[in-house]
Amino acid sequence: MLNASYNLALRNTKAWIPPYPVGDVEDCADMIKEFLPIARVVIGLSNLKIISFGPRPANFLACNAPIKQLYNLGVEIEEESELDLFEAYQKHEGDKRIPDVVADMTRELGDNKMLPKLAQYELTLLDWVEEHKGYRKYVTLTTKCWPAFQDMFRFVPCYVNSRLTGQGIPVSCEVDIYGTLSEYIGVCITGEPVTLLDINNSVPKDMYKEFIEGKFDYKHSDTFMGFHCGNTCSSKIHDAHLDYQKIMANTHPAEWCEGTIEGDINPGDITFYRLQSTADNILRAYAAEGEVLPVATQSFGGIGVFAIKEMGRFYRYQLIGKNFPHHGAVMFGHYGKALYEALKYIGVDPKEIGYNRPAGVRYEDENPFI
Repeated sequence: MLNASYNLALRNTKAWIPPYPVGDVEDCADMIKEFLPIARVVIGLSNLKIISFGPRPANFLACNAPIKQLYNLGVEIEEESELDLFEAYQKHEGDKRIPDVVADMTRELGDNKMLPKLAQYELTLLDWVEEHKGYRKYVTLTTKCWPAFQDMFRFVPCYVNSRLTGQGIPVSCEVDIYGTLSEYIGVCITGEPVTLLDINNSVPKDMYKEFIEGKFDYKHSDTFMGFHCGNTCSSKIHDAHLDYQKIMANTHPAEWCEGTIEGDINPGDITFYRLQSTADNILRAYAAEGEVLPVATQSFGGIGVFAIKEMGRFYRYQLIGKNFPHHGAVMFGHYGKALYEALKYIGVDPKEIGYNRPAGVRYEDENPFI
């Protein structure tokens, strides 16, 4: 192994080396198995195209990011207009495949009057993927889902986004290009659906005191509400049902806002993470393992009560301190080890991969007198 590492360096050849690259046949077989999710990430990114629809609104400057790092990762991007998407949607009116998609949606969530237009939209996206992926094997999507979307389409795309994610085509909200990239990395690692959630909602103090304090080993600052309007796969949420986007319904007719998939996210282990090119065009990432607690959220959307050790400090000094946006990706299980190795392999500087540091281990700019 020593001579191998020397020769790899001479030839500028990248290789994954396990933490302890010594063992017998069984040990080495386990190491090869550990490399499989890393390999899937590397191969997947080299064959990936991201297709985005629409610019971000100027009054919501949040997930904008330099795209140069996408090309450095070997990822292609195609940026399209909402008008092009709307035109394609209109051309799918009366598509003969719509009844079959409606039947599949009905099996998933039950019958609903909104299903035909959602099925028409799903077919629009799937056809767009096939017609535009070019020489790339894999595609992810991101759309500008508001505010003009409701005016044009007269529904919201959340449920369809969740279904495509379940089919291995992650779709992020709000033209979050690095959000859909992060989701795709999670799919490569786990082979399962992932989701993308807002991190900016705290758990109410009365809820914490009644349902969490003394029952789970978490401080209030360790907990937060992972929320989005309704884009999480039905397999990952409890009592999944179709509804309308209640926030947008404050400014639009409720029937124009139909199309969310809602329910509490299933309790269990999670990995919360994101890969991002920040404003200074540097690839940065974070990862933290935690769990979704078995606590009813008493709220709407696709939502769960999340708990991560030392989340409060992690939120302040890593997420805010390193200029990450409000979306975080979620893998359903503890995958921090594989994610960290994959991020290193694709070229993220280990110094730029943040994690939730335990109590007593300070962040570089954390006040030692607090």
